Amino acid sequence: MSSIAVTTWYLEQTSPADLLPAAAPAGDAVRIVRAEVPSPEFSRFLYASVGGDITWTDRLSWSYARWQEHLGRPGVENWVAYDRGTPAGYIELDPQDDGVVEIAYFGLIPAFRGRRIGGHLLSYGAARAWDLAERWDGRPPTKRVWVHTCSLDGEHAMANYQRRGFQLYDTKAEEEPAVPAPGPWPGAHTEA
Repeated sequence: MSSIAVTTWYLEQTSPADLLPAAAPAGDAVRIVRAEVPSPEFSRFLYASVGGDITWTDRLSWSYARWQEHLGRPGVENWVAYDRGTPAGYIELDPQDDGVVEIAYFGLIPAFRGRRIGGHLLSYGAARAWDLAERWDGRPPTKRVWVHTCSLDGEHAMANYQRRGFQLYDTKAEEEPAVPAPGPWPGAHTEA
């Protein structure tokens, strides 16, 4: 199997004041709503639809029970952007020890990229990471929000994180197996 060089960048905010919000898209067509009921079907749909063209593969083999277990953990939140009622993308918050929150996944379904939704969704999601303790009893206040992105992600991902006030704190380069982007479902990238 062939391999490719992948660079991974780690970014963080260490204060809510670090967040530099993007403007919301014009009009009221875009809404962001928390998916409060853990739904493996919906979460897998979002994961595969957003990450299918950028080689998100680590969760594709998860069983229903594994999805349910993950989504049922206290503090895990998925915030979904809707454009006129259609899911456009999401951001997943994953709480860790000592007041740390990871933005585990963030992105838009390809048809919704380039519409100024991404910056707004990232801003909104980062703000929800900072106020996560307000929604979860016993959760310590957030002290740090971090995220990683890599050279396989969307071409604007790194710049979006930096424009929202995330600061680079680590970089790693590794060889990884070259895996074709799976698309949102098997055969989605083939011509009819």
